[in-house]
Amino acid sequence: MKILVNVRLFVTLRRYYPKLDIGEAMPVELDKGATVADLIKHLRLPTDIVKAVIVDGVVRGKDHLLADGDEVNMFPPVGGG
Repeated sequence: MKILVNVRLFVTLRRYYPKLDIGEAMPVELDKGATVADLIKHLRLPTDIVKAVIVDGVVRGKDHLLADGDEVNMFPPVGGG
């Protein structure tokens, strides 16, 4: 069984999918039971640069179980001053 999640990549993560417009969601099909870590691997993103993942408005860890229809936002490390 499969699930479909909508993923948005922000800041420097967008360079891995340059055809996406800013803020554009990318539908991703995964096996049921997939976690955030599985999604990162599926997207071929370096795990060390994905620092914040927000699923349906809540910050989640890489072991969080994804569900069909989840909205996933991924961010790299962010600095400021």
